[in-house]
Amino acid sequence: MKKNFIYALLLMLVAVASCSFTNKSFENDDKDKLLLDLITYVLEKGHYEPKDIDDDFSVSVFEDFIDIIDPTKRYFLEEDILEFEQYKFQIDDQIKNTDISFFNLVYDRLMKRMNDAKELYKDVLAEPFDYNKKETININYDEESFASSKKELKERWRKQLKYATLGTYDAKLDINTSAKSGGASGGDIAMVDTKRPLDSNYKNSSSDRPLTIVEVEVAARESTKKTLDEFFDFVDDLERKDWFVQYINTIVDEFDPHTYYFAPDDKDKFDMSMSGKFEGIGARLQKKPEGAKIVEIISGGPVWRDQRLDVGDEIIKVGQNGEEPIDIVGMRLDDAIKLIKGPEGTVVDLTVRKVDGSVEIVSLTRDVVELEESYAKSANIIKDNQKFGLINLPKFYVDFNDYSERNAASDVAKEVERLKEEGVEGLILDLRDNGGGSLKTVVEMAGLFIKDGPIVQVRSSGKGKDVYDDKDERIQWDGPLVILVNELSASASEILAAAMQDYKRAVVIGSKQTFGKGTVQNVIPLDNIVRSNEHGDLGAIKLTTQKFYRINGGSTQLEGVKSDVVVPDKYSYIDLGERDQSNPLKWDKISPADYEIWDGYIDYEQTIANSNKRMAANAQIKMIEENAQWLKKEQDETIISLKYDVYKEEEKKDKERSDYFKSISEYDSHLTFTSLKYEKELFTQDSVLREKRDRWHKNLAKDVYVEEAVNVLQDLKINNIKHGKLAIKD
Repeated sequence: MKKNFIYALLLMLVAVASCSFTNKSFENDDKDKLLLDLITYVLEKGHYEPKDIDDDFSVSVFEDFIDIIDPTKRYFLEEDILEFEQYKFQIDDQIKNTDISFFNLVYDRLMKRMNDAKELYKDVLAEPFDYNKKETININYDEESFASSKKELKERWRKQLKYATLGTYDAKLDINTSAKSGGASGGDIAMVDTKRPLDSNYKNSSSDRPLTIVEVEVAARESTKKTLDEFFDFVDDLERKDWFVQYINTIVDEFDPHTYYFAPDDKDKFDMSMSGKFEGIGARLQKKPEGAKIVEIISGGPVWRDQRLDVGDEIIKVGQNGEEPIDIVGMRLDDAIKLIKGPEGTVVDLTVRKVDGSVEIVSLTRDVVELEESYAKSANIIKDNQKFGLINLPKFYVDFNDYSERNAASDVAKEVERLKEEGVEGLILDLRDNGGGSLKTVVEMAGLFIKDGPIVQVRSSGKGKDVYDDKDERIQWDGPLVILVNELSASASEILAAAMQDYKRAVVIGSKQTFGKGTVQNVIPLDNIVRSNEHGDLGAIKLTTQKFYRINGGSTQLEGVKSDVVVPDKYSYIDLGERDQSNPLKWDKISPADYEIWDGYIDYEQTIANSNKRMAANAQIKMIEENAQWLKKEQDETIISLKYDVYKEEEKKDKERSDYFKSISEYDSHLTFTSLKYEKELFTQDSVLREKRDRWHKNLAKDVYVEEAVNVLQDLKINNIKHGKLAIKD
């Protein structure tokens, strides 16, 4: 179905494009203009919900492009913005006429302001910072206006550089005080206002003594200067075309957050990631003014294995194997990723601001993601002489070249059979952190738990709906079923959870609502659309072309799936979902599909009431809720003190609070987890696999959500016994 849709879409685009672009001449044979014209054509003709390119669209592109290239407002002046504003309502007309005057003006001015900044930061760092001075910085740059003068801009740089240096100063001071007795201490802060200029060749005159407080301050500024030197060296290597891609993607992003233009090099990287070969740290990042935010952790990758980083953490500096790190605040995301990625086996040092506000340095060895860890795996759960099964599914994977080779649906089917052989009396399907994948595998997987019927509805722009059905009347598992989700369960995960919920086949436990991605994207190579092209590889566009709907008619877009039993987690109040992205498509509904409620007995209301009662009395859940609220409070705190003793006091309070919440990870559910028989046999030859499973089981034993899922399975089992509904055992 998907291949047929892509083929039909390409035929439609090519049919018109061959007339539109083949004979079209562009002034100076400009590739940029061709690219702009071609992409806007594809967006207007192929996007699920094309937007009117009008004055409102123009204003959005204007504001977003300025925000993307100068998010911390440390380059442009107010006078620059006023000059740019002559184009504020004209960008829509420029797009239609393949005019790039706005981009040219902004780009040329940015290059000039960046050259100015190279001198400016050196001037600022030539003077000591006074850490006794009572002053603050607002790191919510959206609330700040652009500087009205060069003098004001320099003051803004001074505060930003003082803020960037404060953490380094503190770290060097801590090392210094512990080096030897009699060294500088926190009580010597009054010395920092001594007027010692920054000398890049400055060194401690005696390596066998602690630095004075003045020398610590100088060393901290040296570190910041080196970071900025490297940052601007990196920026100098960028070409005009790199900035133009940012402009193109600003236009593209106005349509929805999942539509994206890939330059030729980026398209190659995307193809590699879709093939399942991830080389780097194994995380998906999102641009933020204060760094690169981790929005997804790839199962089996270095970040996943290391366990010290979480979704929501922000990378603010990147270093290479012990070298001085480069500050990536304000850096384009693509450029930050180039620093983070690297050859397999090399080490990258990430300075990370955790969700709770603390700053840590995490060193990771770059590697290729272990594909085995992204596949389905299962475990036995023992409670009160009863055995239940858990299947963890990190994503809905498939080999698009050979569906029969290996896919999520067939693997889950195997795990279900193995668990039945182990004699489990209930089943948990864990879809937490599962960002989705193949639609075909969702339909087949849902069919394991129902007789037959519709699973999901899909609609293309301007067309009727297609209903994807399970046509296999066999039921592989008809016993009690619980599905675990969280805010990061997206796309295909939401389809499966929604279908089981609509059939009243399973109880969904987890966050208030899942991610809310209810759209389908297809990758369209731009070279396939133009009949003749003298400009080389044009890249590709990932285009939103379809939308998912539940069998009850409601879209999963924005709203996601609302859990039957809502339990808090640390992400409960943090902005992570589709609703927190830029320009998401709206929620809507269509007519429901024809389906019948599951004929197995599930007393939904009583089961959910029992679970909610347990959750309300659970001390662990109360602490998780308290932690989530604290994390939200920390995230909303954007006014930072630049006075050292205030900074230290706040850091101390945050650490005490953070340490208090560490007891969450010490929870013991008193459940026993064991590997299945076939896996135990593999342990004799694979000690690494044994170690991985031991670690997984240890974490599961601390998991209050799994504990409650088992409680729900017990309730469902009692209901089934009462009404003569027993799970298939053979």
